[in-house]
Amino acid sequence: MSEKIEQAVRSKYGSVAVSNLSSEMGGVRAVAEAFGYTEDELNSIPAEANMGLSCGNPTAMAHLKEGEVVVDLGSGGGLDVFLAAQKVGSAGKAIGIDMTPEMIELARRNAARGNDGKGYDNVEFHLATIDKLPLADNSVDCVISNCVINLATDKPAVFREIARVLKPGGRLAVSDIALKQELPAELGSDLMAYVGCIAGAIAVEDYKNGLSEAGFSGVEVIDTKSDLNAYAKVENQAGCCSPSMTQIGSESKSLPMLDSGCCAPAPISIGAETDLHTDLAELLRRYNVNDYAASVRVFAVKETGK
Repeated sequence: MSEKIEQAVRSKYGSVAVSNLSSEMGGVRAVAEAFGYTEDELNSIPAEANMGLSCGNPTAMAHLKEGEVVVDLGSGGGLDVFLAAQKVGSAGKAIGIDMTPEMIELARRNAARGNDGKGYDNVEFHLATIDKLPLADNSVDCVISNCVINLATDKPAVFREIARVLKPGGRLAVSDIALKQELPAELGSDLMAYVGCIAGAIAVEDYKNGLSEAGFSGVEVIDTKSDLNAYAKVENQAGCCSPSMTQIGSESKSLPMLDSGCCAPAPISIGAETDLHTDLAELLRRYNVNDYAASVRVFAVKETGK
């Protein structure tokens, strides 16, 4: 099952990379702003780096300093890598990790182009999964991520890898989706709900325990109270946890609709799994994702001596 999930995630996010979504689209920008990005931040990076996939702004809480090495897990088009690169400066380095070839290609193009034609000389991107990082032990000051760890099928392995590459005393600052209550069985077992950042999310306490077991201290998982309905601002698409407005009876609710692809402007065929899009769309009309899941900020520090 984990291999099938990984294949579906890679296919869905590969389609996003070639969908031409960018901050120049009002809805995409509105989603980013709803989850904490400022207008100045979005204007300072290549527009194509933002595709409306965020559930927070990890660089705003990472307390990055000049000269630090920061790694972004699931870096996509490079949004958080480029913001981090500005903060760590020429003496530092911002590294993006993504398992989707199309995303890596897009991020590298964005890095070469930059926002002013000069490009970035302190960033790099690697094609890899986040449970097997191509980085040396104790080599990183800070690890960030934005709505990606929930997609990992082996989260303990991801937590161990983060601990491995962080220097003693290094920190984790992550935006993610976590569960407030157990999902209904039919939703929790659905493949496309996993790809859509719902079924793969774990409970807040499980998140805390997983990080503690991996060697972290000072672990905090904080509900931002952000409205996941903000994803509906992007018209004619459904994305990573992106609800579309659906009328149920006389009450309007925002529900995840994944039949159009992850933040893709039109239906995207990914082989035999196309039927699952339709099935999941029908399934998720019965649920409001805000009842079950939350956008969270995750903080942790690698214990010294680990």
